[in-house]
Amino acid sequence: MAVELCLLLLLLFCGSTVSEVQPIYKPPPGTLDFGFVPAKTYDTGAYHEPGPIGILFKIVHAFLYLVQPNPFPQDLIRKVAQQKFGNTQGDYQKPENVVLTLQAIYYEIGFIVSAALGLLFILLLPLVGLCFCMCRCCDNCGGEMHQRQKKNADCQRSCFATFLFVASLIISIGVLCAYAANQHLTSQVRGAKKLVNSNFKDLKVFLNDTPAQIDYLVSQYNTTKDKALSDLNNVGPLLGSRVQEQLGKEVRPALDAALTMAGAIRETKEALENVSVSVEVLQEGTERLHANLTDVKMHLSNTLNDSACSAAQAASTCNIIRNSLNQLNINANFSGLPGVSSQLAKVNDVLKIDLSSLVQKGYAAFNDTPDLVVNQTKNILSAVPYIKNVLESIGSNISSFTKTLPVQKILADLTIYLTQSEAYVQDYFPLVEQYDFYRWLGCLILCCMVVLIVVFYYLGLLCGTCGYDKHASPTTRGCISNTGGNFLMAGVGFSFLFSWVLMIVVVLTFVTGGNVEKLVCEPFEDKTLFKVLDTPYLLNQQWKNYLSGMLFKNPNINLTFEKVYSDCKENKGIYTSLHLEHLFNINEFLNISMYTEDVALRIEHIQINLSKIILLDEIGKENLLNFSSSGIDGINFGAYLTEINKSVTKVDLLSFANDLEARADQLPKGALENALKGHANNIRMIHNQQVVPLEQAMSTLNQSIRLLKRTSSELMVKVKNVISAVNAAQLLINNNASLVIVQETKKYMDTIVGYFEQYIDWVKESIAMEVAACKPIANVIDTAVDIFLCSYVTDSVNTFWFGLGGSSIFLIPAIIFAVKLSKYYRRMDTEDVYDDSVEQW
Repeated sequence: MAVELCLLLLLLFCGSTVSEVQPIYKPPPGTLDFGFVPAKTYDTGAYHEPGPIGILFKIVHAFLYLVQPNPFPQDLIRKVAQQKFGNTQGDYQKPENVVLTLQAIYYEIGFIVSAALGLLFILLLPLVGLCFCMCRCCDNCGGEMHQRQKKNADCQRSCFATFLFVASLIISIGVLCAYAANQHLTSQVRGAKKLVNSNFKDLKVFLNDTPAQIDYLVSQYNTTKDKALSDLNNVGPLLGSRVQEQLGKEVRPALDAALTMAGAIRETKEALENVSVSVEVLQEGTERLHANLTDVKMHLSNTLNDSACSAAQAASTCNIIRNSLNQLNINANFSGLPGVSSQLAKVNDVLKIDLSSLVQKGYAAFNDTPDLVVNQTKNILSAVPYIKNVLESIGSNISSFTKTLPVQKILADLTIYLTQSEAYVQDYFPLVEQYDFYRWLGCLILCCMVVLIVVFYYLGLLCGTCGYDKHASPTTRGCISNTGGNFLMAGVGFSFLFSWVLMIVVVLTFVTGGNVEKLVCEPFEDKTLFKVLDTPYLLNQQWKNYLSGMLFKNPNINLTFEKVYSDCKENKGIYTSLHLEHLFNINEFLNISMYTEDVALRIEHIQINLSKIILLDEIGKENLLNFSSSGIDGINFGAYLTEINKSVTKVDLLSFANDLEARADQLPKGALENALKGHANNIRMIHNQQVVPLEQAMSTLNQSIRLLKRTSSELMVKVKNVISAVNAAQLLINNNASLVIVQETKKYMDTIVGYFEQYIDWVKESIAMEVAACKPIANVIDTAVDIFLCSYVTDSVNTFWFGLGGSSIFLIPAIIFAVKLSKYYRRMDTEDVYDDSVEQW
């Protein structure tokens, strides 16, 4: 009780850094890095691995399940604990008490029956042994040293020897199990000192690290405060940037569209110039090409009129060439295309005003927004010193509260108490080891009793088997065989002497250890034991929740043993595990809502004028309108594209020249052939010198015309949209800037408040999971119950009675077989020649 209360007082300070005030705003604040709460790892591993003997533990658990298969009786234990039993006989005869008694008997029926059989063993075996001895003294019960001869004597002797050996072997295994359990318990008790020291060490770490963790949480308030003050000192640039970013969502797209239109004007001028130049080049080039192709046709016609073409071998070829001369002509006619000089002149007039420069001035004016905001937010800046004082006062409240708590005194008292407890354990641990030595010695003596009996049986079997002579008569048996029989009877005698003592120990340890396993260890493992302890009004009829009533004097708080143990098992903070928030409410220390109301009222009356920002003046807008009326949308793009899509000549001159040369090769060698090849070379020269430049000029014209066509498409609508976007952005700046300023200022203050909310959330999380992590408390419970009581003591004790009890039970058949077998090994006083009757004893 004292330890828990001291721990509560120790962690009371943790509450001073947690606030449950609902925040006014919910901004997405910048992330603050508070680092990691200093924490040391705990050394105790509250887990025990029994090793190879664990197989025996599992076998014993299975046996106990057979004896007691009923589940943990939660309801029965609750009723028994809540039921009042008086001192009068009538209280026990009440119907409800009788029912509870019957339920308890039903639950314990397996143990009761087993214990009853054990008691029967304890009472009957000494009595049977006494009667057996008296009977043999009267030469009955096999006491007469006379053996009748039988035909199946060898078979009976072999069977009795085999059964006795098996029984002795089982007894040996049982005593080995008991001895192993005895040694295991002693070794674990000797090693428990290290585990106890480890738990004390973890508790000291728990106490020593908690103040450092609390100091770290408090110190991180300075990180939050410094970040908030840093932002407040730079309120102008930061707030101006926020305002600029918000207005920029409308302003920048408008200015970008205007700048794009300025670039389109320059591209339009370049395209018009290219069209003008290309058309002029094409008109002149096509006229010159037409004249040259006419000359080529005339000379070819004259050549084909030569008498050589009249020959039979050349006539057909000459006719083919003569029929193809009409293809040597131009295909595209650029002389009828309209000019673009008027449009070019208007665009040149538009370009006299540098629209790009005007737009850049708009960008520059808009980029000066932070400076304008800084100059016009004097009322916000006037609130900064007040906010700084608020933050300093909050820090002072936390620091002053820290000083009022007697943390050091509590720590010193706890450390003294822990040191005294550790010294007490260290002083009495040798006494525990001494008592454990006595226990170990007593259990060893019990094992030696069984070993003595088994040794007699083994010696009897060895001597009797080795010394037996089947040719010798019962009266002439050898000394070794007779000694074997005496050993067997000695084992029988010690069995009667020791068996009841062994069974007394077995019954006592069985009832105790089995019930501890079933009523403590198993329910502790699955936490049903805690559910029983958490039953309302069980431990105190006036308290619904015993733990909260004991700690907080308020039994209505939902604080349970199971929840506390589970939280500590998960290494959560003791503040969360014990619900220490019910001891102290610290809203008054970190309630900053009262301080932010005045600041919010000041912000609401801010008036900001950004009308000095001119995005695009009237000259620039007029310049855009002049461009839209420049007439480029009136160009006959269809006429241009029609001629551009045509080839320069009707036939590819290179193909025509190659074909002409091929046909010349078909003619007989002579002047006609040479003349036609000369004309082919002339046509190739015309293609290279005239047609290729014309094709390049047509490509340039094609690109320019298509650019102009794209630009002129809905040009007026595009220009009006750009002007409308600029006007809308200008209207936003002129009329709605104050509203944007107020909104962004609120968001800015929300961010400042958000720093402290983030700090509070971090403190809550740290207290819940990291500060004063109560894993050592759960480790102490696990060490005391799960490891020491259940794993060390109970499992070892249960395995001891399991082995010793099995050995004791198999002493009964061993006695029978030993008595029977000794008759075949011992030397008789008298004998019969042969007798086939059944032996009576």
